[in-house]
Amino acid sequence: MGRRMEEEPSNLPVSLWGRVSAFGARAREAYKRKPISHWILLVLSSAAMLVAFPASSLLSRVYYANGGTSKWIISWVAVAGWPLTALILFPTYLVCKTSPTPLTLKLTFSYIVLGLLSAADNLMYAYAYAYLPASTASLLASSSLVFSALFGYLLVKNKLNAAIVNAVVVITAAMTIIALDSDSDRYGNVTDKQYIWGFIWDILGSALHGLIFALSELVFVKLVGRRSFHVVLEQQVMVSFFAFVFTTIGVIVNNDFQGMKYEARSFKGGKSSYYLVLIWSTISFQLGY
Repeated sequence: MGRRMEEEPSNLPVSLWGRVSAFGARAREAYKRKPISHWILLVLSSAAMLVAFPASSLLSRVYYANGGTSKWIISWVAVAGWPLTALILFPTYLVCKTSPTPLTLKLTFSYIVLGLLSAADNLMYAYAYAYLPASTASLLASSSLVFSALFGYLLVKNKLNAAIVNAVVVITAAMTIIALDSDSDRYGNVTDKQYIWGFIWDILGSALHGLIFALSELVFVKLVGRRSFHVVLEQQVMVSFFAFVFTTIGVIVNNDFQGMKYEARSFKGGKSSYYLVLIWSTISFQLGY
């Protein structure tokens, strides 16, 4: 009996080390199965997302906190940078030695629908950031992961693993805590009704964002038939372009282009600060798209 008690602790480190070794072996195998270009692009994409998402959130709040009022302008800025992605796309055809994906009628229609949904999604987020602090709005926006998993399961038949379920539980708990403690981070000039609507628009925007992710994956599976870096960029360019068209129509109808001159004059920090906020917002939104 005494020998068993002495042997069991000694087996624990061996078992733990075995698991670490097995994980390392699987990681090395996964690394070898993909070309080095895959991992470079993955690192660059992840870095762009980590930097651009919080940057665009903060810049949206800077816009509203310093005199900006238009929801359409922020929505327009979110997709106005689509030519930047196009500039990255064209060289990839030469580097990867591939040709553009043929634009069929179904594929074009899919991009138009996704563009319309993206324009609506950006407008919802614009209302959310107008009434919520950047930290609260960003945390609520992370619920798009929950909706992505849900719609991916329903539409694309993706599997739900333990990690996804755990993320869903954590994010849902965080949103519940925010809802129960809503008075702690509210801006003084935001009414109860505006704060509630900001909360609602953020959740609705996140749900729509999750649906867009699932539909985008469905386009890859059903219409394109492949997933590669340049195909993803093609979809981003086309969806952003159509979202830009729809949003531009909204800005024109709402006369917000004329209102930009007034906003620039009354913006804290002056015209240069106003246009710098919009320019950097355009870049950060497109990087994190």
